Amino acid sequence: MSKKAILSFITSVSFATLGTAAHGDLVIGSPNTATADPSVPRPNTRPCVAQLFTNFRFDDFSPRLFQYVPPTNCPGPWLKVVFEGDFSVTQGRQFDRTANVWIGGTNIYFGTTSEPSRMVSRSWHVERDLTDYSALLTMARPGEIVLGNLVNPTYTGVIFGSANLQFYPVEDREEAPISADLVLPLSAGPIGGTVSLQTSASTLARSFNLPTNIERAFLDVYAQSQANDEFWYTCVPDDVADELQSCGATAFREGEITIDGQPAGVAPIYPWIYTGGIDPYLWRPIPSVQTLNFVPYRVDLTPFAGLLSNGQAHEIALRVHNANHRFEATASLLVYLDQGSNRVTGGLTRNTIGPGPMPEVQEDLTRTPDRISGTVTTRSSRVFTVAGFVNTSHGTVRTEIEQAINFSNLQEFNITALVYVQNIVQTTSISTLTTIRGEDDEGNRGGHRTESKQFEWPLTIDFSFITNPDNSGSQSTSIHQEYNSRERVTGEDRRAFFSETSNVVTPADTLFFDSHGAVTGNEGQRNSQRYFSRDSTGACYSRRIAAADGVLTLIRDGEGCEDRCRDGERCGGE
Repeated sequence: MSKKAILSFITSVSFATLGTAAHGDLVIGSPNTATADPSVPRPNTRPCVAQLFTNFRFDDFSPRLFQYVPPTNCPGPWLKVVFEGDFSVTQGRQFDRTANVWIGGTNIYFGTTSEPSRMVSRSWHVERDLTDYSALLTMARPGEIVLGNLVNPTYTGVIFGSANLQFYPVEDREEAPISADLVLPLSAGPIGGTVSLQTSASTLARSFNLPTNIERAFLDVYAQSQANDEFWYTCVPDDVADELQSCGATAFREGEITIDGQPAGVAPIYPWIYTGGIDPYLWRPIPSVQTLNFVPYRVDLTPFAGLLSNGQAHEIALRVHNANHRFEATASLLVYLDQGSNRVTGGLTRNTIGPGPMPEVQEDLTRTPDRISGTVTTRSSRVFTVAGFVNTSHGTVRTEIEQAINFSNLQEFNITALVYVQNIVQTTSISTLTTIRGEDDEGNRGGHRTESKQFEWPLTIDFSFITNPDNSGSQSTSIHQEYNSRERVTGEDRRAFFSETSNVVTPADTLFFDSHGAVTGNEGQRNSQRYFSRDSTGACYSRRIAAADGVLTLIRDGEGCEDRCRDGERCGGE
């Protein structure tokens, strides 16, 4: 069986797991889906709740419609707005499925589902902070959830879901956080939906007639790998794809944003792995990083604020460089206005982004009549600056963004008639320094702020498939995946705010196949996740969980937060 066939086949296999699903808090010994992810931090007040839908049944590919209505007697602005979703899948056989929720054409949740097993149904809970999207939620709008699911005598798992929005009112002596004045969707239509990007030439593009007083703008980007691109991090150049039994177009993908055809930003692609990916046992009960709840990548378009405010229509577009069938994409444009004027002026002063890069590829392969082995390395590096200014009611504001993005994917192969080994070491690192300077009408220096952000996305996969003389076989996989972020904001008074987050998942498993390719069992299944975050306010969260043989074996809270915990601060698991 070729490696391409293995990856495709494994996503559709159903396995038996003993036990029953647990709901609510994590339970040692439970086979139910478990994550270490924290809840969205919330004020200590009672929220107003707007129910979006309740116990919707997903057993076909028709979107489910609902009507969003803001909660009564709970007007904005709000201190916090949180999306909550609860999903479940009945026991049986089923693929992982993609789920996304839309209000007024704007995406408010994007993720995938857990796969069930023959004897275990699964349930899971997701949350997203939508405070920045408050402007979208001030009036009634049509909504839909897209969660296509095939149910027939073979694929029997039925998915159910409920969701609501929780609004936390502003209390006395409190101020609402600054949120976008406009939230504008880049989606398939007025109700919502992703757009398929099949190749590098495919675009998700929308034209907007924007206000003439834009001070800041951001684009939240989702680009989900699907079909041939689902395992894009395993891909190789076209010239060796067939002999390495892999997908083509290299192992490099990148989201690119343009404004009126001009490069305006870069959105690196996170290598999400779904619960049917490579080996479903890997993800029972702990899914990979962000699998159930994707985090969008935010691109700062503020240097273009003056251009976007000129009263003309502007096209904002997204494409995925090297897309090779396909990525499902959507984005949300967040616009912040100058409340002191109806019109601002400004312009772009520097833009060195340039067109999409041609990744550097190095092939070091040795071929003999019965073996191909060696390495394929794909690298990409970008360093660019974008700068602009806007003349506002409170003076001139200049924004400069310096960004460096480095990508590396090293794959080691050893392939014979009976052995297929592919080991992958991939790293994406992103470093961004944003400098914001204010000037009054006389040119005197005003406020000054710097924002430093770093992301590191390491992914290591060791994969081997061994065929025995009787044509039975075994597949062994181990994975180490991380999502790390750090942020530091420094004002003119040199006081700094910092935060850091680390999310690490490390599964391993070995599958066994009979001579017909049917799975006969597995051994050595284990997984762990550690989620850690802290910031300069003293807040700290830490949770580590582990599993073996398909059930949860460890829940440990507070590691790395001990000093704060002793001081009475909130820490892991609260």
